[in-house]
Amino acid sequence: MQRVTKTSRRRRKSKSGKFSTGRRSSGKGKRPSAVLAGKKRLNLPLGVALEFYRPLKKPITVRIDADVLAWFKKDGRRYQTRINTALRKVMEKEMRAAGR
Repeated sequence: MQRVTKTSRRRRKSKSGKFSTGRRSSGKGKRPSAVLAGKKRLNLPLGVALEFYRPLKKPITVRIDADVLAWFKKDGRRYQTRINTALRKVMEKEMRAAGR
């Protein structure tokens, strides 16, 4: 039995003749204009468009106190979404207060 380590993983040859480690491309290198090139643009009223609005997510590393993290995790899955919702409420409250 062959032992598999990071350096001894087998590389696969693709149809194009290039070697691959088995990871798929995430498409991060594509330009937004290239991605949207073939799609039609819809003219929707602002209210309707906001129903479909999803902010971009950015992966980060945050250091949170253990008790705070435990409190968010106690309800199970999707604790990161609950943390994001709590931060968004604080952000919106401060933005409204600054706009006065």
